[in-house]
Amino acid sequence: MDYLLSHPVCGILISLACFGAGVLVRRAFPSPFTSPLVIANVLVILIIVFTPLTLEQYEAGGNIIVMFMVPVTVILALRIYRRRAALMANIIPITLGCIAGSAASIFSTWGLCRLLGVEGDAAASLLPKSVTTAIALELAEKNGGVAGIAVPAVIITGIFSAVFSPFIIKALRLKDPVAAGVAMGASGHAIGTAAALELGETEGAMSGIAIGLMGIITSVIFAVVF
Repeated sequence: MDYLLSHPVCGILISLACFGAGVLVRRAFPSPFTSPLVIANVLVILIIVFTPLTLEQYEAGGNIIVMFMVPVTVILALRIYRRRAALMANIIPITLGCIAGSAASIFSTWGLCRLLGVEGDAAASLLPKSVTTAIALELAEKNGGVAGIAVPAVIITGIFSAVFSPFIIKALRLKDPVAAGVAMGASGHAIGTAAALELGETEGAMSGIAIGLMGIITSVIFAVVF
């Protein structure tokens, strides 16, 4: 039994099954709260907590899926290329929006940490929460942060963006797909981009651009301020 649970195929199949279940739930109950990514995360956690499968056994296959995060992100370049006209026409607003988003994320988190008395490695781990995991880990560790805090912070931020961004966009009557895509990418990185792709190809492409710009701008702010 332990051999089967430890085999990489086990983690891969569990991940695929949980995501597939999320897709089925989304089709049956269309809502931002039924995001397949969110449902898959919850199901994987429940399986690890309530079954003999350990986190280490799951990661044997789960880490293989993580390996494909970079090439999957690169695939967004195709959508960006298809919407290059919209990108070039809005390059200045997109860049300024990402600067504002990065600054708001970093300094609002810093302010809340000061207000709540969160200091040291915990605060350093939370500050880069609105960029992709790889960049967030690098920035957190360079400033004395802890990977075990930084990674969940990034994931939770992305999930919140994926779940609540559609409601906020609707409440603000934001009809410009470029603005909606940039907002979701700037606030929710890859997970937010997955939700943006469901809104439309332009939203997904602009969200993909925002991921890259947020990484660059956040790194610059960290280098200058922290």
